[in-house]
Amino acid sequence: MAAGTEPDAPAEGLQSLGRGLAVIRTLAAAGEPLTLAHVAQATSLNRAVARRVLLTLVEVGYVLARGREFSLRPRVLELGEAYRSALRLPELALGPMRELVETTGQSCSMAVLDGADIVYVQRVPGRRIIDAVIHVGTRLPADATAMGRVLLAALDDAELDAVVDRDTPEGPTSPAMPGRTVERAALRAAVEEVRREGYCRVDQEFERGLTTLAAPVRDVTGAVVAAVNLPLSTYTLPDGQVAKELVDAIRATAAQVTELAVRAHVSR
Repeated sequence: MAAGTEPDAPAEGLQSLGRGLAVIRTLAAAGEPLTLAHVAQATSLNRAVARRVLLTLVEVGYVLARGREFSLRPRVLELGEAYRSALRLPELALGPMRELVETTGQSCSMAVLDGADIVYVQRVPGRRIIDAVIHVGTRLPADATAMGRVLLAALDDAELDAVVDRDTPEGPTSPAMPGRTVERAALRAAVEEVRREGYCRVDQEFERGLTTLAAPVRDVTGAVVAAVNLPLSTYTLPDGQVAKELVDAIRATAAQVTELAVRAHVSR
């Protein structure tokens, strides 16, 4: 074995893995089949490298090649489901979330923080229709969402600064407000309010006509590990006011999930 060959192997392996994941993310974000040229451009890979990555993903069953176009195959869902299955909280939360949906008629979701985004890990649809289309696995910017602000409020100041002072990340934003941003001072003020009140309310900042309540879920150590929400149609709120019963309901749901997490000794 040539000198220096072994140390370089792990780096090359990690680089290949990173390229493969970048291609999968690109195909997922496109929502339609892409050509090799489009994949190469979106991932900043040269065409030869992009082709090798695509053919490897085709071989292992994650990508479908049809003519000159490539798209994801259903098997890619295994990647997300493997992570979700490893989480105990989504399953524990299902009962309290269903009770909240039955009581209010609204949907209820659970999300965790991943960098500057939240990722939905559980969802119970309601009887009433809310414009925002959300499903398990959806990523949204933490700064503009009620659950995101609850999760950001649990960070220490240094961690919060790293998120607040970041450059605008790539990724999905509000379908109703594309390109929306939240001013840093306003976000810090919102986070401080969550810390004081113990829950968050976001009025039409992410989706027009949508008011959302969210509360924190804690693990056995007391650390905030997730958040649950209750979306409401702003237009149905009397004078724009949220009834105290609804605030109490989302906080009670979060508390019930926390209690189940503590009993199950769930920790981050």
